[in-house]
Amino acid sequence: MSKPPSRPAKPSGPKSRASTGPKAAPKAGSKPGAKPGFKGGPKGEFAGGARGAKPEGKTFGKPAGKPATKPTTKPKGRGIVRDEAEYASAPRGGFKTSGKPGATPGPRGARPGPKPAPEPRPTGTPIATEDGRIAKVLARAGVASRREAEKMIEEGRVSVNGKVLESPALNVTAKDRITVDGVPLAAPEAPRLWLYHKPVGLVTTTSDEKGRETIFDKLPEELPRVMSIGRLDLNSEGLLLLTNDGGIKRKLELPSTGWLRKYRVRVNGSPTEDMLKPLRAGIMVDGQKFQPMEVTLDRQQGANAWLTVGLREGKNREIRRAMSDIGLTVNRLIRVSYGPFQLGELKEGEVQELRPKVVRDQLGLEGAKPDKPAPQRERRGPPPKKRS
Repeated sequence: MSKPPSRPAKPSGPKSRASTGPKAAPKAGSKPGAKPGFKGGPKGEFAGGARGAKPEGKTFGKPAGKPATKPTTKPKGRGIVRDEAEYASAPRGGFKTSGKPGATPGPRGARPGPKPAPEPRPTGTPIATEDGRIAKVLARAGVASRREAEKMIEEGRVSVNGKVLESPALNVTAKDRITVDGVPLAAPEAPRLWLYHKPVGLVTTTSDEKGRETIFDKLPEELPRVMSIGRLDLNSEGLLLLTNDGGIKRKLELPSTGWLRKYRVRVNGSPTEDMLKPLRAGIMVDGQKFQPMEVTLDRQQGANAWLTVGLREGKNREIRRAMSDIGLTVNRLIRVSYGPFQLGELKEGEVQELRPKVVRDQLGLEGAKPDKPAPQRERRGPPPKKRS
């Protein structure tokens, strides 16, 4: 019986996977069980011939010690590459410029950084005093009205550049140093206006020679130095305008302004339409001509009657003197409006400041701006119809 042919000898070399012998030790630095050329193996290292290995001729990553070379293809996007070194460090997709000359390119898709906050305006910085007559400048700064400022100059209380003034006939500029009673003139503030409900028994003046209380004795302490626009006598009450600007005071007191001032007047007697006709036509009292008034008889209440009287030029005690001339006695007088400003529900002795925009609009000052229209969304047409 012949023996079966012997098997050929196994080739020498590394053992195959089917070998039952001990497994080969993994390379240093590799994870256990990781296959060469696959995820998990050393980066940039591929085993030749292994499954999934990258084809030869293409390298990934930058070889150490070798400078980057300019690629043959242009980068994607609208990037601008100035030189090879810049392109080598450019992100994927290139750079995106801002479109402005001299702008530094940044990464594509990056949003511009926030705008730098504006520098805070220093507080307490004086505003240059306006040029013009010295009395006008003093009134603009809120020291006094023009007439009162001229009186202060005549009393020697005002100095310009260290020299005491003797006459108000002087023009000054922003470079001049002005002092009043030895105190430097403050910079003019923005024009402000207040509504004040004057009660009965107060004098509308800064000081009274008889020692009576004035409206300025009863104003809130936090209120700055103000001046009254026009006056209400001791026994009159109602709306009184206050301002910190002498120019506004002068403007609103002029008859040419033409603002109507309305009063609620209670008189003792029984007025008739014939009695009121002279007031509507214009009346002469003690040699002084009063302009025509707007007079309306509201109601008779016992021995008294209520009237509504409108004036465009207010002289001293004009309504009381005119009513007395036609045989009526005024026992109560309330101012309810001054031009566009109303007394409304303002309580007695209360002060209310008007908003700067209202002051600019009503007085026609510079910087008046119309209200901004509310933003509205633009319609881009009807939505597309759904397909059935």
